[in-house]
Amino acid sequence: MKNKMKIAIYLRLSKEDELAAQESNSISYQRLLLKGYIERNFENYTLSDEVRPPGAGVTVCPNGYEIIEFVDDGYSGTGMDRPGMNEMLAYVRQKKINCIIVKDFSRFSRDYVEIGSYVEQIFPFMEVRFISVNDHYDSKDSHQKTMGMNLAFKTLVNDLYSKDLSVKVKSSLTSKKERGIYCSGNCPFGYRKKADDRNQVEIVEEEAEVVREIFRLTLAGYTSVEIAKKFNQERVKTPVEYLIARGAAHRKPAGKEFSWQHPTICAILRNDFYTGDVVYGKYEKDSVGGKNHIKPRSEWKIYYNHHEPIIERDIFEAVRQTRGKTKPYIAKQSHILQGKVVCKECGKALRYRNSRNPYFYCNERYATRNEKCLHQVNVFFLEQVILSALQKERNIDELNQEAVDTFIKKVKVWDEHHIEIIWDFVSKMY
Repeated sequence: MKNKMKIAIYLRLSKEDELAAQESNSISYQRLLLKGYIERNFENYTLSDEVRPPGAGVTVCPNGYEIIEFVDDGYSGTGMDRPGMNEMLAYVRQKKINCIIVKDFSRFSRDYVEIGSYVEQIFPFMEVRFISVNDHYDSKDSHQKTMGMNLAFKTLVNDLYSKDLSVKVKSSLTSKKERGIYCSGNCPFGYRKKADDRNQVEIVEEEAEVVREIFRLTLAGYTSVEIAKKFNQERVKTPVEYLIARGAAHRKPAGKEFSWQHPTICAILRNDFYTGDVVYGKYEKDSVGGKNHIKPRSEWKIYYNHHEPIIERDIFEAVRQTRGKTKPYIAKQSHILQGKVVCKECGKALRYRNSRNPYFYCNERYATRNEKCLHQVNVFFLEQVILSALQKERNIDELNQEAVDTFIKKVKVWDEHHIEIIWDFVSKMY
């Protein structure tokens, strides 16, 4: 039986589109448009009316076909690093998708170089059909090696439009901030937006007490690492847990539970917002869609006494004096296994320490003092075990338990805990 095609529909709406009040770009409109196109042009497909939650969803059709939906709501098209896009491209790499349909090229990306790379090289190589409805483009019917001058100019215009819109939105937000209007979508820990005025903030007293305790402990001589350990031992709720408790967030922990980390403590201690000031203009981008770079503090713009403070100014300045200067950012060397090996106890990714004898370790062991978390595993040893396993089992689709037991007997390791971590990773690779 011939394999049935799997179609991915990609929907995207940026904050700029919302500000420009373009109803034709709304997620609901894009979904209706693409559904209608599939019903008209794919005779073997019948879409169900099943309601799906936001994000990636799957519609299982009566005849067994799948229409996979990927959504990025509130993400700019100037960059490709978007949750929905990343998930869809992962499906492409795994050959789980045969066709991608978008409303127009600007929904996929506003970078004409990126569009050209995917449409002309990557998708044809992966045998993925690409359809842009409003642009009347279907790679199946296109016998050209390129998109053509028409579409090339259109994607270039989209790129220029994005840059122009970015400047206008940035100018509008700067003007509002100068007038004391709070424009950020989120508030720092300890605050929330007022119900009657979303441009003003108010103190959440229960959270504010935690912030005050952080500053008090810092003045008492505690380091950020020691404060994180203390809060984890005393089971103090983390900022995200407070947000979840009042219905302002819906997240799941990376491991078994949420925990305080010393970077969170440092961020709170550095935030001028707690003195009642709003700081803006701290960062600048090297290009539209590029990375933010922090500017010198002398170039920051500050709106003083904007809201009720949690921390008195003299206390904040005293803490700042004890914190010293921020060290310049130095990119750390990563490892190919970074993010792929996890601690069996807490479920969080192991961190990589580059040294003469590099190793992986679990940071939760120090943050929570959980002795069951992995202390360290040598990188060279881990590489050799994985390489040996892959060489031995490269022609087997699945690792059977007998092969695992045989291999473990031949490998000398420090303890059984290390073996379980290694084989968890090897099994995932297969």
